[in-house]
Amino acid sequence: MIKNCRKIAYITGTRADFGLMKRCLLEITHHPELELDVLVTGMHLSFTHGHTVEEIRETGLTIRSEFPVPQEPSTGATMARNLGTMVTHFVDELSVNSPDMVLLLGDRGEMLAGAIAAIHLNIPVVHIHGGERSGTVDEPVRHAISKLSHYHFTSTEAARTRLIKMGERPENIFVTGAPGLDGITDLASEEKDDLCQGIGFSKKKPIALMVFHPVLQEADTAAESTKVIVESLLQESVQTLALMPNSDAGSEAVRSVLTQYQEQNDIVVLNHLERPHFVAWMKHCDFMIGNSSAGIIEAGSFGTPVINLGMRQNLRERNANVFDVPIEAQQIKDAIRHSLSNGKSQASNVYGDGTAASVISKLLASVSLSNGVLNKVNAY
Repeated sequence: MIKNCRKIAYITGTRADFGLMKRCLLEITHHPELELDVLVTGMHLSFTHGHTVEEIRETGLTIRSEFPVPQEPSTGATMARNLGTMVTHFVDELSVNSPDMVLLLGDRGEMLAGAIAAIHLNIPVVHIHGGERSGTVDEPVRHAISKLSHYHFTSTEAARTRLIKMGERPENIFVTGAPGLDGITDLASEEKDDLCQGIGFSKKKPIALMVFHPVLQEADTAAESTKVIVESLLQESVQTLALMPNSDAGSEAVRSVLTQYQEQNDIVVLNHLERPHFVAWMKHCDFMIGNSSAGIIEAGSFGTPVINLGMRQNLRERNANVFDVPIEAQQIKDAIRHSLSNGKSQASNVYGDGTAASVISKLLASVSLSNGVLNKVNAY
């Protein structure tokens, strides 16, 4: 390790955040003035959700700790209790290893717990993807993380403007673009023929990639919503590759419905797809359907039509390929027909140009870590 090398701790709890950050994390490890540790928790350590800690190990990144928390029952109470448990763990871990900065992405509870621990230990917090809106419980969690953070690496100029309006210091907010776009087109290298052959799909019939997560405020209707989506796809004769949801409140209901359909023709349900396969399917499918941020942020880089359902992403900035539809059978079927008849749009993406990893690593090596940075107050 180089003298005065900055130690960065990145907290990861899901396949989603790690997949988005993988290239960026590797870039950090290759920077001569940075050292990276990864703190692993959440769904990564759940066999039900694919035990994706194995993917982190395969990268060769340094895993500093692995801390499992209960994923069931999938309720808001479980999510809230896990917050408290993770805060305690992160305080202990960060106290021992004393990183120079804690790096966080997005809006999940793991990140909020990390921010609470770090700010009480006088460790600067860097937040990626702050300043965005979504309209569900994710949004206040995201803004809470931003208010606990000292530096902000935003995906868009609009997100930066929103953080300034929230009272964050303009000089500490940098537009880096979304790290999930780095290398995405090169990563999606697998051919459609091979993808279809691997799961028994016909490349001559329409294919949908379905990623539908529960929303805390709508957990009671998660099962019925899932059934409406799948039935609409079947009635329109669309082959569907469906991914199991995250562990948030209502996920057991979504998983149960998808399990009931997985023996039917034209439906394949997978617990997890490694990121190269996931983005390849995103590129080659006829459309995405559900409420994943991947449809909002990443699919635009391929021009893939996205049928965005419900309220989970309803206030995010949109690329031109996204169509917002309520979870209602006839409107979903109309959107499916529209997507199939119009095909893909020209690839363009408001969330960046795919250079975030380089920008972020350079900023981590250069931003001030003086005591004044830790003095968190509103800028107005």
